[in-house]
Amino acid sequence: MLSHDDIITILSDSGALLKGHFELRSGLHSADFFQCANLLRFPRLAAQLCEELASRIPAEIRHNVTTVVSPALGGILVGHEIARALDTISLFAEKQDGKLVMRRFALTPADRVLVAEDVVTRGGRVQETIDLVRAAGATVTAVATLVDRSGGAARFDVPHFSLLQMSPVTWPPADCPLCKGGTPLVHPGS
Repeated sequence: MLSHDDIITILSDSGALLKGHFELRSGLHSADFFQCANLLRFPRLAAQLCEELASRIPAEIRHNVTTVVSPALGGILVGHEIARALDTISLFAEKQDGKLVMRRFALTPADRVLVAEDVVTRGGRVQETIDLVRAAGATVTAVATLVDRSGGAARFDVPHFSLLQMSPVTWPPADCPLCKGGTPLVHPGS
């Protein structure tokens, strides 16, 4: 089992956990940013962390999952690696006309789904995926994310498992000490 420090080291060394001065999508500023795409550049590290995450899901849930569903784009590789670790099917939902849909795949009422995502902040994409799975008649058993950037504030009506919970300190631009100190601002994307 990887320790908290091991996970932080892997995320930092891969460039996924960044330190600096960032403008978030919300317009707030922060000294910390998580960019999962940097981790996913390294397949063995991504597989290692996804296997670790899968192993932390209790056996009674893990052994009942028939399908892993992820929202595109960020969650696809995470979902794939978790499905591989669970030896089950990996599907993804994608945007069509601004909404998540199961365009390429179909779910059935027999499916017991684990929703997998790279990062959760407020939980909107994960909740949209949960709603989509349920609309197809399938059962959502749990949510698994590599990083819970909400620090535990994102809540779902099923268990949520995450390798790392973090709650980055943020400031409005006018109150940002990094701006006041002259640290260059970076717009990292999502």
